[in-house]
Amino acid sequence: MSRRCELTGKGPMTGNNVSHANNKTKRRFLPNLNDVTLQSESLGRGFKMRITAAALRSVDHRGGLDAFLLKAKDSELSDNALKIKKEVVKSQAAEA
Repeated sequence: MSRRCELTGKGPMTGNNVSHANNKTKRRFLPNLNDVTLQSESLGRGFKMRITAAALRSVDHRGGLDAFLLKAKDSELSDNALKIKKEVVKSQAAEA
């Protein structure tokens, strides 16, 4: 399982541990990933995803999973999220 957010594409970053003596050693900054189930209003069901805490706040801010996916860039989304986005677009087109 990769350490990458399914909605924002945020992944590990690298940097240095710096000691009191100013010795530098490489380290990794891992994203704060959480396993969550997000509900889609237009599809009427939940989807299990592994997303960062920041992405979860963004989903709430934008008004739910459907609104977030419609506004998100396809290049940032995972394959699973892209599939969900296409289903949401299809269902919203059928409603209108």
